[in-house]
Amino acid sequence: MEYIEVAIRDEFIRLGQAMKLAGILDSGSDIKYEILDGNVEVNGEVEERRGRKLHKGDVFRYAGQDYKIV
Repeated sequence: MEYIEVAIRDEFIRLGQAMKLAGILDSGSDIKYEILDGNVEVNGEVEERRGRKLHKGDVFRYAGQDYKIV
């Protein structure tokens, strides 16, 4: 499986921040609505909380692309 890696320095990153860091969408409000609309999965399950904490090894999926926190 092909992942786009999203490197973090801290213990965790919130989902909305990870999406912005990955360059998926520029606007925080656009990211918020994509998450609230159920368009993002974390570790294979739909996630509707943009504040969800992601740790190294977690994978989120948006628009058919997988992103791995490293």
